[in-house]
Amino acid sequence: MADVSTAYQQSLPSVPPWLNKGDNAWQLTAATLVALQSMPGLVILYGSIVKKKWAVNSAFMALYAFAAVLICWLLLCYRMAFGDKLLPFWGKGAPALSQKFLLQQAVLPESAHFREDGTEESAMNKPFYPMASLVYFQFTFAAITLILLAGSVLGRMNIKAWMAFVPLWLIFSYTVGAFSLWGGGFLYHWGVIDFSGGYVIHLSSGIAGFTAAYWVGPRVKSDRERFPPNNVLLMLAGAGLLWMGWSGFNGGAPYAANIDASIAVLNTNICAATSLLVWTTLDVIFFRKPSVIGAIQGMMTGLVCITPGAGVVQPWAAIVMGILSGSIPWFTMMILHKKSTLLQQVDDTLGVFHTHAVAGLLGGVLTGLLAEPVLCELVLPVKGSRGAFYGGSGGVQFLKQLIGALFVIGWNLVSTTIILLVIKVVIPLRMPDDQLLIGDDAVHGEEAYALWGDGEKYDPTKHGSLYSEQTRVTNEQQYDHTRAVGVTIHM
Repeated sequence: MADVSTAYQQSLPSVPPWLNKGDNAWQLTAATLVALQSMPGLVILYGSIVKKKWAVNSAFMALYAFAAVLICWLLLCYRMAFGDKLLPFWGKGAPALSQKFLLQQAVLPESAHFREDGTEESAMNKPFYPMASLVYFQFTFAAITLILLAGSVLGRMNIKAWMAFVPLWLIFSYTVGAFSLWGGGFLYHWGVIDFSGGYVIHLSSGIAGFTAAYWVGPRVKSDRERFPPNNVLLMLAGAGLLWMGWSGFNGGAPYAANIDASIAVLNTNICAATSLLVWTTLDVIFFRKPSVIGAIQGMMTGLVCITPGAGVVQPWAAIVMGILSGSIPWFTMMILHKKSTLLQQVDDTLGVFHTHAVAGLLGGVLTGLLAEPVLCELVLPVKGSRGAFYGGSGGVQFLKQLIGALFVIGWNLVSTTIILLVIKVVIPLRMPDDQLLIGDDAVHGEEAYALWGDGEKYDPTKHGSLYSEQTRVTNEQQYDHTRAVGVTIHM
């Protein structure tokens, strides 16, 4: 034993009997992949998909959320989402910072599932790695939810209001969905299937983002009418990090490096590829040319749609889900949005309602139809779960998926509204018009690109101007700022 490296000795305190090094290595890897989706993935995507004058602000909103969520998660929110039961939809908040807590074997204390007669049907979920790995993995899910939500309010939300909104929404909205569906809450024990966040993350961020966009108000008219990406290639780089990171997103959901993790990763990529191809095909048919932005949107809806069922559907079902996720959100974004008065009135900057709320709801409903019984048996606490396609209790499962979605939608509508109205009392939700006209330089004193000399920002007193700054501002202020028009992502 003396010749064996310390890391591999089995009798040390650092290698307790319950530790499975393979599971621990995969969980840390999966968590890091999910973290890379946000930082730098969505930071790059947001910074490049928006108009140049909002590149810094958009990237910063994502960066801030990533850091703020981690601290709030450790101080209070992890145990609200995955700790001991306080209410049927909420856990008891407490810090997750002590060595004693983080080095013990991971456990979800409310996950033991019992039959109606009181006998145990599924044992408490106790992965073979320390709590620190589970806390970090679940943090990355919480962080990306807030960052996805930010996509609805880019280009006009007051950065100070955003800084206040992030911890409040994490506490009063995200933790409720997470505990209810994952942490041992009432939807978890009722048998609603959300394998890796179709409801907890995507439906919630889409509904909350749309709600926030309504309360914050629209961008200035010139931004609403023309909002081209400032760097298409960097946008693709951010999207690529998002796609590849999704293997950790869905592959880490079983909490083990088991066979279900493998099928989840494969299904994830199948659905994303199918959805991207369908979306691009529809672009070519209706707009006569393929669009990079459209391809990214199709990729996104495919990834979102497969998430609630990634580990419980067969690969052929993943293709079916990809076909539908590449066509139904395409229809709601490109056709229905332009004809709907309600959708037109809300300025959802990146169309998060379509790419996440619609696709997440679609994925949850399709899981209620296509969940395969053997795969369900591998990971779900309620035994005998199956989709309606497989008969038996599948019809009831489909109903459960619908009711679970209604709970998530309702809670996010109400909680997001209350949070923003409270913040509005002390901090304006929308930037003032003078900042909206200028963008990053007015908000942060920074700009994304140096176009005038070695790092200089454009200065009309030095570089000249076709017309005075005062004239430009006066002309801009004549626009109507009260009504959102169309969806931001144009082909």
